Amino acid sequence: MFAGSRYAVCGLGRNGTAVVEALLHMGAIVQAWDDRNADLPPHERLTVAPITDLRGVSALILSPGIPHTLPKPHPVATLARAQGIPILSDAEILWRAVRKAGSSARFVSVTGTNGKSTTTALIAHVFQHAGIPTAAGGNLGTASLALPLLGNNGVYVIEMSSYMLERLDHYHAQAACLLNITPDHLDRHGDMEGYTRAKAHVFDNMGQGDLAAIGNDDPWCNAIADILRTRDIEVATLNADNPPAFESMALPGRHNAQNVAAAWAIARHLGLSEDAIRQAVSSFPGLEHRLQKVAESHGISFINDSKATNAEAVSKALASYERVMWIAGGVSKAGGIEMLVPWFDRIGKAYLIGQDANILANTLAEHNVPFEMCGTLDNAVPTAFREAQSAGVPIVLLSPACASFDQFASFEARGSYFLHICDNIVQSGGSGTPPAHDQGG
Repeated sequence: MFAGSRYAVCGLGRNGTAVVEALLHMGAIVQAWDDRNADLPPHERLTVAPITDLRGVSALILSPGIPHTLPKPHPVATLARAQGIPILSDAEILWRAVRKAGSSARFVSVTGTNGKSTTTALIAHVFQHAGIPTAAGGNLGTASLALPLLGNNGVYVIEMSSYMLERLDHYHAQAACLLNITPDHLDRHGDMEGYTRAKAHVFDNMGQGDLAAIGNDDPWCNAIADILRTRDIEVATLNADNPPAFESMALPGRHNAQNVAAAWAIARHLGLSEDAIRQAVSSFPGLEHRLQKVAESHGISFINDSKATNAEAVSKALASYERVMWIAGGVSKAGGIEMLVPWFDRIGKAYLIGQDANILANTLAEHNVPFEMCGTLDNAVPTAFREAQSAGVPIVLLSPACASFDQFASFEARGSYFLHICDNIVQSGGSGTPPAHDQGG
């Protein structure tokens, strides 16, 4: 599809490497470079070298994490601007490739500060459950351009970060959802106005016949919805307090009610029946490390929410349960856990681990929340389990409010190790003997 076209790719992490492979597969001539690691297998149409001249290149594809404006543009981005070369995300190239192939597959965009991944996976699950060819990726999982070519009845569900959104050009989704906006990535976008503008870009190429599904919990989303209505774009308001009714669902919490409302609105817009959607949502298992029930023993449920690396995410977890034994800690984020004070009355006791346990302990002590310094998950999980039984608290919740890098390679590794300990508790009949296993990372 791109035979004879030239592209430059800067940044060869997971996303950039997948983009290079996909472009070569589609016949393009590619120059690729990474300032730290430029190791790619050889190919006759691939040049791996510093990018010093972009003349004749169709586009520069920058990996999402590399800035092209703020806080300081990467030199290759500055070069592209000087030479009039568009800077695009790979989602834009995917859209062009699908249309160039003659496919009218539909595109669904999912963005928001929080909840993107669960909503993306849920929407994809709904369409897959209905037997519709579906491919999901983008900010979640598979790079956009590495997704397969779908036919006319296919649906692409693309999770989009603000970094991806600001590099779209002609990309046009038939349905897009904006779940919420809270302050984030302000160094990259300058201020809330810049961040909001990047998020709103998801709707820029939409028009009559398309659907914008937008949350109503913050002033930025409400303002965007008002603007879209003046453009005659259909707006579905995602009311988390009045979601569609389901008999059973693996997604607890008000925030997940909003995610379900988004999936419902988009699936209905793209032609699925209410019954098909209900069946699919009821069978959705949820995502790993996001309020994931991983085990149960003696009436105590173990919840893996390792993805919750900041207080905003933890607030959603605490709001989902009446009473919990809370395991938290790691590398603290700016602002700590002060914003969680309104939910402190739901914590039976906190079990603190990791490098910055003292920071969390100070806040808890100020508000008379009982806590114990446990150091590691090996100590925290069995202790929380035993005390949950004696206190009649039904939930042991790992929702750390901190990054994982002091003790683990990633939040996934932390969540997997939590699951490992929980499995041991179940297999030992609830004795909670810690497993003989290195925590790693």
